[in-house]
Amino acid sequence: MTQASIQKTMTASDWALLAILSIVWGGSFLFIGVAVRELPPLTIVAIRVLTAALALLLVLKLIGVDLPRSRQAWVAFLGMSILNNVIPFTLIVWGQSHIASGLASILNATTPLFTVIVAHYLTADERLTGQKFAGVIVGFIGVAIMIGAAAMASLDASILAQLAVLGAALSYGFSGVFGRRFKTMGIPPLATAAGQVTMSSVLLLPVALIVDRPWNLGLPSTQAVLSLAALGLVSTAFAYLIFFRLLARAGATNVGLVTFLIPVSAILLGVLVLGETLAARHVVGMGLIGLGLILIDGRAMSAMTARFSGRRLATRGNG
Repeated sequence: MTQASIQKTMTASDWALLAILSIVWGGSFLFIGVAVRELPPLTIVAIRVLTAALALLLVLKLIGVDLPRSRQAWVAFLGMSILNNVIPFTLIVWGQSHIASGLASILNATTPLFTVIVAHYLTADERLTGQKFAGVIVGFIGVAIMIGAAAMASLDASILAQLAVLGAALSYGFSGVFGRRFKTMGIPPLATAAGQVTMSSVLLLPVALIVDRPWNLGLPSTQAVLSLAALGLVSTAFAYLIFFRLLARAGATNVGLVTFLIPVSAILLGVLVLGETLAARHVVGMGLIGLGLILIDGRAMSAMTARFSGRRLATRGNG
């Protein structure tokens, strides 16, 4: 997720929306954790994007916003759908078939770490600073601790699943930079969301039908069906509505704070609903990733520096 150059003040209602967004996106790991017990990954992802596309297209119809019809716009939707939906959704769902939802959410929180690296090399105005570089290093040390020394011995399913979720975070990093073009193209954010999930549906639905042959699968339980519906309607379509409303009100930098909150809600839901547990190294790794994100965000460090400078000035004045 890229950062805006202008920071806006967060109101109480903005903070409430941010908390809701973190729960909604954190809940996606819970819904995937339930659905993946009965359904293959491609089927889950295809149903997720198709459900979200239908819901968002309905919203656009109700508010009177049309999708662009130019070839350039749909080529951009294609690229965004691959980077922001097809690759990361598939990797996360497959990864969660082997690791806990809480661990997946922590690894997914590395998205800003990858984003600042990608932005450094692919943009002219978002270069790595010393503080951001330190944040990236600290964050990836946290990732290394979480994956553990077992990765050095053998690439078992758990290690591959963790690497898959990290691959999803890297894809999100590329999508954050790629998505900057929609603003210059004059496409409304909600139309961008609808366009990308629509294109994702076009790409994923045929693949899921060919690979998974869902008509040969057993009927999923009511719990799995409800999880799929919640994944598409709540954690994708509804989440985009909140995200873009908050983006307009508070700015991209403030919306980026949701990254700090998603693992908390995902872990709590995983423990309370799915009975999952996390190892001590996962908690330590999450702490280091959080510290890395704080360094990348920069506001906490700036506030501390300003406060320290103010105290020094006050001390000199009193002297």
